[in-house]
Amino acid sequence: GLEGGQFRMTDPIKKPEVLAPVGDSERLEAAIRYGADAVYLGGKQFGMRANPANFDQDELRDGVALAHKHGVKVYLTCNTLPLNREIPELPDFLRYARDVGVDALIVADVGVLMEAKRTVPEVDIHISTQAGVVNYLTATELYHLGAKRVVLARELSIEDVKYIRDHTPPELEIEAFVHGAMCMSFSGRCLLSNYMTGRDANRGECAQPCRWSYYLMEEKRPGEYFPVFEDERGSYILNAKDLCMIDHIKELVDAGVSSLKIEGRAKAAYYVAVITNAYRAAVDLYAQNPGEFQLPQWIADETRKVSHREYSTGFYFGRPDQCYKSGGYVRECDIVANVDSWEEGLLTLTQRNYFKPGDRVEVLEPKSQPVELTVEKILSLEGEALDAARHPMQKIRIPCSRAFAPGSIVRKDKEEAR
Repeated sequence: GLEGGQFRMTDPIKKPEVLAPVGDSERLEAAIRYGADAVYLGGKQFGMRANPANFDQDELRDGVALAHKHGVKVYLTCNTLPLNREIPELPDFLRYARDVGVDALIVADVGVLMEAKRTVPEVDIHISTQAGVVNYLTATELYHLGAKRVVLARELSIEDVKYIRDHTPPELEIEAFVHGAMCMSFSGRCLLSNYMTGRDANRGECAQPCRWSYYLMEEKRPGEYFPVFEDERGSYILNAKDLCMIDHIKELVDAGVSSLKIEGRAKAAYYVAVITNAYRAAVDLYAQNPGEFQLPQWIADETRKVSHREYSTGFYFGRPDQCYKSGGYVRECDIVANVDSWEEGLLTLTQRNYFKPGDRVEVLEPKSQPVELTVEKILSLEGEALDAARHPMQKIRIPCSRAFAPGSIVRKDKEEAR
């Protein structure tokens, strides 16, 4: 307790929300397990990611129930620019979202915003990054129209973010992207995909032509292709680095960001688990002691153990070095199994990728630092020794002196792969 007035309680640090992307039920479970405060997901209509599985009505109801059971909020994307013919379906879509208990709707279109205020006034409204909010005037007007939160455009510096925070009503929440893929466009408003493939990025169907490699051709010499700069794979003049702000939690909090948004509704459950875990750990450690906070190396390392492009800090600290030469992904780890249970010195696993006795692996348990161990032997459920784990989804056991929680991830370095 407090004795003798030795110290006074100061305001506890307001922890920013860790907001994770989920494309389906498996990814939702990963986000919940690995510490998300909230998730954002799409239904089958009106969402900006048409390709991932998304959630049909039953899945949405079950997903919201599961999230709420674990104290996790659910934000439903409703952030396409709907066409005339889709508007009649909108009220029913909004009412269903309300009825299953969605905590907020993410909208980009002012018509959708006003329809939501009329039809489901009890549901919070978050303004999508697609709306391109780059100044305090727009943020404030959207607040007066009924928005509880604005997701800022990605093109803002940390000073811009702080200025918006300082010049908007304190009740307005500020959400900002902190991790994931970056568009070569303004706030995701891109016409390239529509022009080149007929798939409209503003309707959730982006084919990502910015990731393709391009050559120049001189019109009088058809068939002769010139790379824009020397690189045997062509040039990647439109290709953006990925965003990673794991080293800058303090600056984001100081700028007044209420929610740290991770990009990636089309990414795998492994990505959702690892990146959510990293930001969860960073935010919790920061909140314990903001004045002395230094990011532990293991947390920074975690962000490099998923498939990613070269990282940058986006627009937060000056103009980004956006383009880079190689279009490929960096991937330093392979997930080899998931933990089902632990009993009497044996971990029961579901195998995902090949591994063998003698391999060094890491086990990533939710909300924890990864633990290294050596696979002494691999056993079938019947207790027979196996020379390797070769069959995806096979149930196997390995000796392990300590328990790990169900859902923990077993992975190994890429270099260790066969």
